[in-house]
Formats: sequence, structure tokens, C-alpha cells
Amino acid sequence: MKTIHTVTLNPAVDKTVTVEHFAPGELNRIKTMRTDAGGKGINVAKVLHSFSVPVIAWGIQGGHQGKIILDKLSEQGIPSRFIEAEGETRTNLKVVDEHTKQTTELNEAGCIPSQELLEQFLACYEAGLDDAAIVVLGGSLPPGTPADYYRRLIEIANRKGVRTILDADGEALARGIEAVPFALKPNIYELETLLGTKFTSEEQIVSAARGLVSKGMSYILVSMGGEGSILVTKEEAYRVRPFPITPLSTVGAGDSMVAAMAYCLLACKTTAEMARWTSAAGTVTASKSGTDVCTMEQVEESLNRIEIEPMI
Repeated sequence: MKTIHTVTLNPAVDKTVTVEHFAPGELNRIKTMRTDAGGKGINVAKVLHSFSVPVIAWGIQGGHQGKIILDKLSEQGIPSRFIEAEGETRTNLKVVDEHTKQTTELNEAGCIPSQELLEQFLACYEAGLDDAAIVVLGGSLPPGTPADYYRRLIEIANRKGVRTILDADGEALARGIEAVPFALKPNIYELETLLGTKFTSEEQIVSAARGLVSKGMSYILVSMGGEGSILVTKEEAYRVRPFPITPLSTVGAGDSMVAAMAYCLLACKTTAEMARWTSAAGTVTASKSGTDVCTMEQVEESLNRIEIEPMI
């Protein structure tokens, strides 16, 4: 059976702590603490695994923290193909304020992979794509990695007939687009930064997404946090509004949308169905605390609560 592969070049050990009332500049006593394997591609793999979709997590890891990543993936039954770099995989600290329900994130930069290791990863990746239907490329590049690295990964997948979903920002996103990924999942700020503009209407967002579609991409999913999302293809566009929730953590919400997009592509669902699934997945995950993600059952139960409206 064809599988979905996820790539997390700059993973992190996510350490999530809760405090009763976060007070900057003062002593804060931690009430609870949990450790998870984190990073966009890993989060996507977790959701797909919970959907019972065959998935393999690729990436680069290093040191003691890197072994924690591998152990966590193994515990969850997610196959992994990580290459070991010198240095130490980063730790991302998330401080959850129980009173305000806000999460403060403190993210490290990550270890610096050598040029030789980056070339080794490309070779392993190319050789390992034979059973892949879709590759999800997500998150920041490790320090010192060429900005066009995602472009190279997408070009390899394109040559092998494997569809790609890119979820990145800044220069990594701009250079990755040059290789024409199959689908793109920017948030509204990433899209504005990419195009150097500020959107003042939903029609402008659709027009901008259509501009990307005209370059050869098939799906553009623009996430807008609590405001919902807009999904655009060559023939269709949908304004998607989620059901009301009390957001407990935005960690992994966008990654859950990407996972749902990959699932919908694998399951050959319609664009309208994808609009519902992606929104439901992101919304359910945002309603959970810490690094918890949605399950298939929770998403299916929420589909009818999502409002979708066709746009011209």
C-alpha cells in the first residue's frame, strides 16, 4: 500500500509545562510537564497515524535529544528514517497558562548539519520514495541549510511522480515554490510575506492563491487561525468557517490541517470534502491542550459543523 512520507529537517523535543498563572520576570512553579517528539512533519505523521494511514517520518536528529525523538516515534508505532547529525536536536519549551489559556513558546534554533550530511539525506530520501504516494515537507530548515533545500526535495519527488505538500515560511517557502509542489499550506501571514502585500479582502486572498495555482500548483490552503481558511484550486474556491471552540493550544493545529489534506488526497476526496476535513482537523486539535492532536473519530463527528461557502 502506498504511504505518506513526512520530512522534518529541524525537529524538536517539545517540552510542555503548565503553570497556574504565567508571570514574566517572576518565579513560576510548574504544575505538570510532558515531553513529545515535535516539528511540523512529525506532528503530521502523528495525525496520519491516528487516522490509520501508513506513514513514515523522515528527518535529521542529533545527540541525546535526537534519541528521545526516535524513542517517542517508536513508542507511538510510527516508522522513522532519520539521519544522525553532530550536535544536539533542539528543545522547544511551551508554557501553558491555565488561567488565560495562552501558550508561550520558546524555540531553540537547532543543530547545524554538515553539507555532507545534507547530501547524504538527499540520496537516502530519493532512494526511499518508491513506496510514497505523497511527501509532506514542513517546518523550518536547520541553521546553515541552503534556502533552496526544499526545492531540491520537491524536484526529486516530482521526478519520481510523488506529490508534495509544502508547509514552510520565509525564504524556504519562496525557494520551495520554484519547484512547483503539488499543494501549499501557508497561513495568511506567510502568504502576505511571500507576496509582499497586505490583504484587505477575501477576494484578494483567492486571487493571490489563484496566481500560485497558475504556476502549476493544484491546491492552495490558506489558514487564518480562528477566522477559518480558504481552499483554492484551478476550478474551485471555498471559504471555510470552523465551529466555535475554546482554543487551548494552537500547537499542531496547522499541522493537523496538512495531515487532513494529505489524507484527502490519498482517499481521492473532493475539494469541498477537503475543505471540511482540513478545517475540522485543525479546529479539533486547537481545542485540545498542549501537543494533543485530533483523532479520526473526532474529525468525522465534526465535519457537519464546518461551514463552507463557494467563492467565485
